[in-house]
Amino acid sequence: MDRLKPNPANSCPLTPLGFIERAATACDDCPSIIYNDTTYTWSQTYRRCLQLASSLSSFGINPGHVVSVIAPNIPAMYELHFAVPMSGAIFNTINTRLDARTISIILKHSESKLVFVDHLSSSLLLEVVSLFPPHSKTPKLVLITDDKEISSSSSPPPRIPPADFVDTYENMLAKGDPQFSWVRPKSDLDPMVLNYTWGTTSAPKGVVQCYKAFFIIAVDSLIDWVVPKQSVLLWTLPMFHNNGWSFTWGAAVVGATNVCLRKFDAPTVFALIRKHGVTHMCGAPIVLNLLSSSPEAKQLDRPVRILTAGSPPPAPVLLRTESLGFIVSHGYGKTEIAGVNVSCAWKPKWNKLPARERASLKARQGVRTIGLTEVDIVDPETGLSVKRDGQTRGEIVMRGGSLMLGYLKDPEATSKCMKDGRYYTGDVGMMHPDGYLEIKDRSKDVIISGGENISSTEIESVLYSHPMVNEAAVVGRPDPFWQEIPCAFVSLKTGTDSGGMMTTEKDIIQYCRARIPRYMVPKTVVFIDELPKTATGKVQKYVLGDIANSMSMSHSRM
Repeated sequence: MDRLKPNPANSCPLTPLGFIERAATACDDCPSIIYNDTTYTWSQTYRRCLQLASSLSSFGINPGHVVSVIAPNIPAMYELHFAVPMSGAIFNTINTRLDARTISIILKHSESKLVFVDHLSSSLLLEVVSLFPPHSKTPKLVLITDDKEISSSSSPPPRIPPADFVDTYENMLAKGDPQFSWVRPKSDLDPMVLNYTWGTTSAPKGVVQCYKAFFIIAVDSLIDWVVPKQSVLLWTLPMFHNNGWSFTWGAAVVGATNVCLRKFDAPTVFALIRKHGVTHMCGAPIVLNLLSSSPEAKQLDRPVRILTAGSPPPAPVLLRTESLGFIVSHGYGKTEIAGVNVSCAWKPKWNKLPARERASLKARQGVRTIGLTEVDIVDPETGLSVKRDGQTRGEIVMRGGSLMLGYLKDPEATSKCMKDGRYYTGDVGMMHPDGYLEIKDRSKDVIISGGENISSTEIESVLYSHPMVNEAAVVGRPDPFWQEIPCAFVSLKTGTDSGGMMTTEKDIIQYCRARIPRYMVPKTVVFIDELPKTATGKVQKYVLGDIANSMSMSHSRM
């Protein structure tokens, strides 16, 4: 057997781009994309992707070039996930909520050659280009128009000088060859995607992912989340957020219908669920909170599966969401591992438990999915596994084929987190006796008070159970005696702080004192209208940390 070696027939590079090629045959006349009054079939979407890939090649985009897009969840955004790498280029999605300065940093760092721009972001991108140094080479811009969106807007359509944009999306697509032979990777370790990650504490870094990573995570996620053929996926998760956790490509495997949503709006989401028979949705825990607390929230006609990740969802939010008929799955993932590859695999025996106990179990991140080789929690100093006692904490580490190639132009950061054959996530967790992992905090978010390690997420879970609290986040605040003390930032539900009853700092502290150890109770409560968040819905704890650091011993309502 040692004479049997790999050959071109049995060692073809893995790529998720082949998913749409198959869907165009197996699901040719099935709907692929629905957006307002527009509907495409899988054969049409495949043809449009080939045409766009052809035009990119004709435009001078070569393998290895970076092509960026700044757009919400619209058909063009979905098509570009296939079309750009089909041309051999590396695909880079940019957060639509970033400011001009940050976007200019991304474009310069990535050396992007071409940027597709949604018309509502056109003025922003012109400002971005103006921030480039004089006489430096700037990326070409292609405008994505949306006639229905422009006609329904109260503001006049954006005036775009022709010189600023080399073409429009549809014009470029129309020029392409529908018989284009798309560029297949020479190796499945070739770069395919460049994503910039924004955590709650760390600076942004360019994460480079290969073809194999997205092939593995896309198929893995479909299996783990139980996505059957011809499902209906409502895009409540931004596609720019880690490429929609790989479901942009995965949807083609099962011939799913992608219902595009330009921006999240709870009443619109409920209307689309009823209209299109939505079966699956994704979103950060903030999405669960917005849906379950919406005035439009009503019992669903049929169950809808919703996958959440990003941070542990508070048990009260899980209870409210599931009471409406949503089937909530909870997982854990990072940009560096291409998607969600740790999930809370549900056990039938847990269905017999009381509701709150079920919610607490579901808030755990769970076990590795089949696409991941290993996940463990280790002592960051020794690298040895911690006890599986549900108490001992350590750093979450991983190994598997969906891990990133590394950080672009940052070998130091790459070697720092990828060492000893494992990826060190920087997240703190513990392993329960049943082998289920639970995240307790980001390493930098652990509050050390009087020698005691305090988990901010444990306090936040209690705060979320308060009937008047809408959002909550806890950070450490400097203290001359204790080193740090917990400081809670709380936003109240609409109308709960006006007239009649007023929720005070004392009320919140007493509520916590009755439910958690005294040393964990927030010593300071700051009421704030809305918590600062990243563009993907994560609370920006470093912003709150800066506020807490600047506060004097007395504080006022913000």
